[in-house]
Amino acid sequence: MTDPTDPTEPYDVITMGRIGVDLYPLQSGVPLAEVTTFGKFLGGSAANVAVAAARLGRRVALVTRTGEDPFGAYLHRALREFGVDDRWVSAVAGLPTPVTFCEIFPPDDFPLYFYRQPKAPDLEMYASELDLGAIAAARIFWMTGSGLCAEPSRSATLAALAARPAGGTTVFDLDWRPMFWGDPAEARPHYAAALAHATVAVGNLDEVEIATGEREPRAAAQALLDAGVELAVVKRGPEGVLAMNRAGRSAEVPPLPVTVRNGLGAGDAFGGALCHGLLAGWELERMMRYANAAGAIVASRLECSSAMPFPGEVASAVEAGVVL
Repeated sequence: MTDPTDPTEPYDVITMGRIGVDLYPLQSGVPLAEVTTFGKFLGGSAANVAVAAARLGRRVALVTRTGEDPFGAYLHRALREFGVDDRWVSAVAGLPTPVTFCEIFPPDDFPLYFYRQPKAPDLEMYASELDLGAIAAARIFWMTGSGLCAEPSRSATLAALAARPAGGTTVFDLDWRPMFWGDPAEARPHYAAALAHATVAVGNLDEVEIATGEREPRAAAQALLDAGVELAVVKRGPEGVLAMNRAGRSAEVPPLPVTVRNGLGAGDAFGGALCHGLLAGWELERMMRYANAAGAIVASRLECSSAMPFPGEVASAVEAGVVL
């Protein structure tokens, strides 16, 4: 493992994509209209994955943009406190930092309300402003499907992908958010363009269907491999996770038993742990069990970013086979 404090080392992980402020009800099972108290947390898929990887001891940076406002200042402070390098997090004048609300109805109903109008700053990323050298040098580059939904972020994301060297690990988090797109059919060609550069694709059943047209897990995983990736990871919710690689190996791992408090953020914890396992060179089943455990831990907690587990917590859950 590289030393996360050594500035001469390339980053273990650079993530690129959404950031915002999550406002979570402190009352579970209460309609949002009746909630009176909220907790404020760093959020956004790319930001959460960065925090998850940093919690596991990796040297991590995030590429994104915020508003030039107090919420943006809060996000910078939160990233630094979590050990994520924020040097490529810049402000956009005139656009507010996004805020996301959710309702919490365990075990499986967590509707989200995104406030990203008139446009989210994280969609105002330009290829000309990227540090392509650092992105190319990173041991893992992680990008998201939501970054493809609008320009100039789409072109910037594709430029970052094109800068990656052959043999580098490039993860495409399919991250499908229908409210960011006018028509689901609009997304598929952009997803295909990104898949041509990625070595790993990860998504749930809805996301793999958007990317490939296939919903059956094995068919979807094979379609992702056919699109060019080396490893396809299909998250199946209560049925666990399926991973298939180009070498013909596969692993199907059941979920860890857990009392769900908030299902949001579990996928991002899975992502950070997946990066950790990829960097460690673990075999498929070990990597999937570890990532599943990280996700289950976060599902048992209210918040997302600050709930990301430390290595000892994940190891204990894997050993116990349950989140205690």
